Amino acid sequence: MTRPRLLALDVARGLAVVAMIVFHLTWDLGHFHYIDPGIPFTSAFKLFGHAIAVTFLFVAGVSLALAHRVFRPRAYWRRLALIAGAALLVTAATAIAFPSSFVFFGILHCIAAASLVALPFLFLSAPAALVAGAALVAAPLVASGSFFDAPLWWWSGLSTFEPLTNDYRPLTPWAGVLLFGLGAAKLARWEAGAAPAATRPGAAMRGFGWLGRHSLALYLLHQPALFAGFSALALLLPQERPASFVEACVAQCVVSGARAETCRNACDCTAREIERQDALVGAASEAERRSRIDAVARACVSR
Repeated sequence: MTRPRLLALDVARGLAVVAMIVFHLTWDLGHFHYIDPGIPFTSAFKLFGHAIAVTFLFVAGVSLALAHRVFRPRAYWRRLALIAGAALLVTAATAIAFPSSFVFFGILHCIAAASLVALPFLFLSAPAALVAGAALVAAPLVASGSFFDAPLWWWSGLSTFEPLTNDYRPLTPWAGVLLFGLGAAKLARWEAGAAPAATRPGAAMRGFGWLGRHSLALYLLHQPALFAGFSALALLLPQERPASFVEACVAQCVVSGARAETCRNACDCTAREIERQDALVGAASEAERRSRIDAVARACVSR
């Protein structure tokens, strides 16, 4: 197999890993109030997260095509089982840490499901994969409806709202990106058997390549390590918090792009409902407290 071609994919994954760590580091800084808590909710920051997801999914599609020029069932199902198992670990861990907003269909769930969708396209032409990818990307624009608002269908991406979860990459449109990667690899006739490069890759390329080769392990480990570190740091160096819940809520809401009046009404409603329902009684941790607040806030916004 060609070192240059595989190195390029590993480097792309490695760059995405670095971006992902920066993304979660920023999220944690906001979560623990070491920076403006509204920053992780800005449009630019969300776009940054989408770009990372696109990279992972596209590269996964390219890798799938290169690995199965000749289909190898055992390798395919072993890879799928590994990703699906990792996705279940993410669900279990986030269900403990954030029971009101746990990850039920994040990036790993999407890669696993999209790999199943892509299976028949390993045997079909590049245009078939590209057309199917375009259909999946367009589906939320033309096929979403209230029928899909039930939790049973949230994995589809066709509901009329985004469920409360810390990572949401539903089958549509995101599986389409993986099919684009698979179709692009077929269309360009990229091969995995060319001669290796004549020059040795530099230290930076080798470093990013190493990150890319271990991307799954790094994905599973980096956020628990960051979150645990910030939790310990918060005990040693208490962060400054806004004067009141309502004012902090309004500030974060306005930063996300909503009108100040709308934010004020929603935040006032959230504060009232938390008090009326005793929503924070029994919250065992700051993470659980924030998850419950988020659930009440979403109910207020949907009214």
